[in-house]
Amino acid sequence: MNKINITLPDGSVKEFDSGITPYQVAESISGRLASDAIVAKVDDKLWDLHRSINNDSKLSIHTFNDPIGQETYWHSTSHLMAHAVQELYPEAKFGVGPAVEGGFYYDIDINSQLTEDDLGKIEKKMSDIASKNNPFKRTELSKDEAVKFFDKKGDNYKLELLDAMDENGQVISIYDEGEFTDLCRGPHVPSAGAIKYFKLLSVSGSYWRGDEKNKQLQRIYGVSFPKKKMLEDHLFMLEEAKKRDHRKLGKQLNLFSVHEEAGPGLIYWHPKGARVRNEIENFWRDAHYKNGYELLYSPHVGKGWLWETSGHLENYGENMYAPMKVDDNDYYIKPMNCPFHIMMYKSALHSYRDLPLRWAELGTVYRYEKSGVLHGLLRVRGFTQDDAHIFCAQEQIEDEIVEVIRFSLFMWKSFGFEDLKFYVATRPEKAVGENETWDKATKSLINALDKEGLKYELDEGGGAFYGPKIDIKIKDALHREWQMSTIQFDFNLPERFDMTYIGEDGKEHRPFMVHRALLGSIERFMGVLIEHFGGAFPTWLAPVQAAVVPVSQNYLVYAEEVGNFLKKNNIRVEVDRRNEKLGYKIRDWETNKVPFMLIVGEKEKESNSVSIRQHKSGDIGTKSLSEFSDMVFDEIINKTIHN
Repeated sequence: MNKINITLPDGSVKEFDSGITPYQVAESISGRLASDAIVAKVDDKLWDLHRSINNDSKLSIHTFNDPIGQETYWHSTSHLMAHAVQELYPEAKFGVGPAVEGGFYYDIDINSQLTEDDLGKIEKKMSDIASKNNPFKRTELSKDEAVKFFDKKGDNYKLELLDAMDENGQVISIYDEGEFTDLCRGPHVPSAGAIKYFKLLSVSGSYWRGDEKNKQLQRIYGVSFPKKKMLEDHLFMLEEAKKRDHRKLGKQLNLFSVHEEAGPGLIYWHPKGARVRNEIENFWRDAHYKNGYELLYSPHVGKGWLWETSGHLENYGENMYAPMKVDDNDYYIKPMNCPFHIMMYKSALHSYRDLPLRWAELGTVYRYEKSGVLHGLLRVRGFTQDDAHIFCAQEQIEDEIVEVIRFSLFMWKSFGFEDLKFYVATRPEKAVGENETWDKATKSLINALDKEGLKYELDEGGGAFYGPKIDIKIKDALHREWQMSTIQFDFNLPERFDMTYIGEDGKEHRPFMVHRALLGSIERFMGVLIEHFGGAFPTWLAPVQAAVVPVSQNYLVYAEEVGNFLKKNNIRVEVDRRNEKLGYKIRDWETNKVPFMLIVGEKEKESNSVSIRQHKSGDIGTKSLSEFSDMVFDEIINKTIHN
């Protein structure tokens, strides 16, 4: 039998017989690794544990402790769930069933409307099937063979997916698990019995392929884990997340609303939400001026040639709104701010002495998102982008990236986010620009992170077609990761718009351009912020920083005096004028998550003081008005965050 060499992640090389499987390699390393193994990578391709390796290869084994293992485990569970649905509803047809962040889903077309009770029945059937421990078996087919197979089953959804596949360039595979067969590129766990603990979480409507013109299917969401404690912890976290859902809290705290009848995906900011947004934006503007940026304002629409030149119509047209005809010209509402900033750059001749230019804008943009993916503040059609562009010479780029990284850290820490992860996304297969330029740009990003002593992961091929980037993910109070900041090179737009500057040699040179978003968008950031704090904003951001609550109507006049004093000291305050019992008012303000309640009665009136209740902490004592005002002012200036 032929021998092959397997190179392991530590660089060691082991010799095996051709046809060895990743599972057998794992067994040769340790029984624990083989027991925990879920999936493998062979020469950077995902690989089933029991699939043969016939050539010299690089091999890595993955468990549930890494994202690749989790994704495989969850995707396999979606197949198990689909099998259970097929057993219970033989007429079912299946759309797609991917792993997603935090679990999996499957889109299903059946004749009856599923309820929460039905999910329990499906879970029981999943347990029955898993107990049989059927293996996941992979079979590769030609496109014709696959079409015939799913045509015989009458599965139009799979036929539509097959129709979009390239017959010559794409491997088509199916997976069998017991009596269930699905179109799938894999990989999967070795057998259904490997799927131990699972929970179906919800069912909702979902248009086929996210298009409201298509049939609405039923989407079942679920999650699974190899250990019971992991599932229990996750379900506890989900309950916490429900309590913190920004859509629920947005309504409860009267921060914002969305009106489907007036246009989905468009946010209406109520006075309290606008207060918070205003504080964020004021802080953002002040921080940008202090960090050497100039602020811009740009139009909301532009002629079609602008978007043709930028490449947005060619590469991004499906996410743009239809044109408006004005004076026989097509105008488009802007999906991005960058072409407008470039027009400002080109309005004057620039010298190397002018560079770098750091230009920022809180620019509202509009992008068409399918209705099926809209989600509160997190996925919208109109949003204000925390946007900036840096135009600089090649020799300045590394220093500029370092400064942007430092600025990002400052911004996130100011809002209470300390746990950040950095990713360097490299050149994808389809890209513009010379390899040498890409290499220099990518090295600049890595050097900047190294200079700051920051750990990062490589996202191979994850860059945009026009340049490499740094992505920054934050972790919130529930340890969920959110993709927020981006630092993005662009070799495309300076070329397309023929941007130049006069160098020290008197000749024209092409500037380097960096797109940079720190918070991402105000809407999405606000959604994350609401959930991170559970609606209980730190004092400097809270729409109402203090509520003055008289113990009875007899002390309303003094309560008004307290309110007026605090307003003059720039504290956002409301006086509770309701003729309700004190206990009711205290509970109501606690529900509204105001940082401080100031209880006033005879004793406080006589001593010109306030009795202070802090949100979640309760009574913290009595202070004079000036003492309380100073305390709040310190919290605002220092941007204090109470854990």
